[in-house]
Amino acid sequence: MDVHALAATPPWDWPADARNEILAVLRNREAPEGDRLMGAELAGELIVMNDELAEELLRILDDSHEADAFRGTAAISLGPSLEEADLQFEDDWDPPAVSQAVCDRAKSALRERYMDPGTPKALRRLALEASVRAPEPWHPGAIRAAYHDGDRDWKLTAVFCMRFVTGFDDEIVESLGSNDGGILYEAVCASRDQEVEEAWPYVRNLVLAASRGAPLLQDDPDGEWSLLLAAMNAVANIRPMEAHETLAGLVDSDDDAIAEAAMEILDMVEVLWMGDDEEDEDDELDFPPLQVPREPTWH
Repeated sequence: MDVHALAATPPWDWPADARNEILAVLRNREAPEGDRLMGAELAGELIVMNDELAEELLRILDDSHEADAFRGTAAISLGPSLEEADLQFEDDWDPPAVSQAVCDRAKSALRERYMDPGTPKALRRLALEASVRAPEPWHPGAIRAAYHDGDRDWKLTAVFCMRFVTGFDDEIVESLGSNDGGILYEAVCASRDQEVEEAWPYVRNLVLAASRGAPLLQDDPDGEWSLLLAAMNAVANIRPMEAHETLAGLVDSDDDAIAEAAMEILDMVEVLWMGDDEEDEDDELDFPPLQVPREPTWH
């Protein structure tokens, strides 16, 4: 099964040799650029990730002879394993996909790429976006510098990073008022993951506007669905007790995809926050936030 077939197949259905196929295309400099790029993206799936694959991604990241887009994709694909290792608990049954030693090398390499002013801007941005999956003390300063840089692309990266690093509630709320569709989307995602209470009026209004059939993005109709899905999840995260009332209009939507998504979110709220056992009513529950996939900003 080549990388094209793997990309068209859910990761849980990949064959046992999927990792070898990915490694082979990453190491083959004669392979088509698109195939290698696809391989680097597939490498981020935890089901195939291990030390050998992570080391190959690090080799690509540090090789200035490789295409910048290829190096950037390699950087982003290191992110999930860094996050998994960062969130690992001592009593977890399965060890992380990547060893701590390799994770430490990845963190160091990503920081080096970000800190090097000679690194292309797009690669510096993606290195920062990958590294924040496992927050470190240097990240708040880097995010703050990116946010106030004055460059739209760096601000976009900064707001993306606020999904993972705490202490930026004010900046998230400020970004929710942006007229830039990309920054608005990242701000909604950050408010969702950080459960920013002050963001409630903004995400609620987005959902209610969609319920009335109003466009959410005047200049980017293709981004409507992603923004709406992020806003629905943010509603459920920030005020789960008000999710039913706020999402009710979307449950009855004529758009089957929107109605189905709203119902799935409300079902999740019911399971995670309301509980299905009366004995748990007085327990304090601390569940992870609902979320859409955490993709890099790219644009």
